[in-house]
Amino acid sequence: MKITLNGRRGKVGLVLGPALEDAGHELVELDAAEAIIDFTSPDAVEGNVRAALERGIPSVIGTTGFDHASVDAAARERGIACFHAPNFAVGAVLMMRFAREAAAQMPRAEIIELHNEAKKDAPSGTAKATAALLGGEPAIHSVRLPGLVAHQEVLFGGDGQLLTIRHDTFSREAFVPGVLLALERLDGLPPGLTVGLDALL
Repeated sequence: MKITLNGRRGKVGLVLGPALEDAGHELVELDAAEAIIDFTSPDAVEGNVRAALERGIPSVIGTTGFDHASVDAAARERGIACFHAPNFAVGAVLMMRFAREAAAQMPRAEIIELHNEAKKDAPSGTAKATAALLGGEPAIHSVRLPGLVAHQEVLFGGDGQLLTIRHDTFSREAFVPGVLLALERLDGLPPGLTVGLDALL
């Protein structure tokens, strides 16, 4: 597939670009693309996706902190699929799934998410998505420090016990299989914005 990778020189892009080419995809400019992948910043992603939609090109979005409703409306209007995951690591998706199951029995929960200091949005998209799954508006604690990649734990407290569900991303290679899966399924998605890697598993 011919792909425009927005954010090619970013931390994720530097890993993702070679991985896409190794998987047989070709990196091209927007006018030649069949799909775009966006790992940029919250203030850039919407413009990038709209530029793709104007050309009839679907998008896979890894950037967080953008207006989902606005992108969804624009994609529906054009009849084009867009996909967004707050986290493309399969283990992170399983962490959220297990946390949702735990919340049914242990509703008192708080979320701690830790990312590199360069991450611009706080709390992270993964933490917000996890909170929505848990219900009850659990507190989210955000940590931004050098040396971190992406880490999250959900703490469930009960009388005399504590349950911790944690996922750690140590390198950005963890995101590659999820991005490749999203590209593979993009043509089969309905018009508008589909959110969450869980929808593809």
